[in-house]
Amino acid sequence: MGQQVCALLNGGGYAQYAIAEAGHCLPVPQELSLAEAAAIPETMFTVWHNVFERAWVSEGETILVHGGTSGIGTMAIALGKHFGVTVIVTCGSAEKCRAALALGAAHAIDYKTQDYVEEVRRITEGKGVNMVLDMVAGSYVARNLKCLADDGRHVTIALQGGAKAEVNMGQVMTRRLTLTGSTLRPRSNEFKALVAQEISQHVWPLVEVGLLRPVMDRVFPLAEAAAAHARMEEGGHIGKIVLQVG
Repeated sequence: MGQQVCALLNGGGYAQYAIAEAGHCLPVPQELSLAEAAAIPETMFTVWHNVFERAWVSEGETILVHGGTSGIGTMAIALGKHFGVTVIVTCGSAEKCRAALALGAAHAIDYKTQDYVEEVRRITEGKGVNMVLDMVAGSYVARNLKCLADDGRHVTIALQGGAKAEVNMGQVMTRRLTLTGSTLRPRSNEFKALVAQEISQHVWPLVEVGLLRPVMDRVFPLAEAAAAHARMEEGGHIGKIVLQVG
């Protein structure tokens, strides 16, 4: 009783009170603010499951992450850094590329001024990356597959560019590529609890000793949720936007 926790919610987070499954909760270290703690679960569960479980990325591999300064992107950079994974990101401006590099990305590509497929080919000396974390889908999928090394894995977690993609299945076959994707919300409470257990064992110790912190953009009062959404839609944010109660 009385222990402060953060949690992956099944919904209903825009409220003064919310019910969380006990198995989806993680203890908040004393040195971590509740606003920072609130910024962690959604991104950490998503990145951990999709990068390290679904795409079985391991130490020494290289991955490409779109949206490098988003909440997901910054968490992918942080986890990659701690687990020996080289992270290449795409960003929408030179400023965001600089921010991603400062956070620990190995390379940052401005997709508005550079062809990220050609840049990945140059950076990897033609070898390609072992995994792509895709939040765009649509026309990006075919281009992403060109970035993959043989036996590469492509994981889609959002559909910002549309749900349909045209893919050369001959390339998938001859290069032994794996295409998959997931979304957390419809998964069972039991599954999410298992992910929480893995995070508690492998990642949360980094949070407890201060080695891993979320990248915070701005904290808005709950009453200013509309302003928080406007901030997100502007596209200039770096890291997480958090709503604070009280």
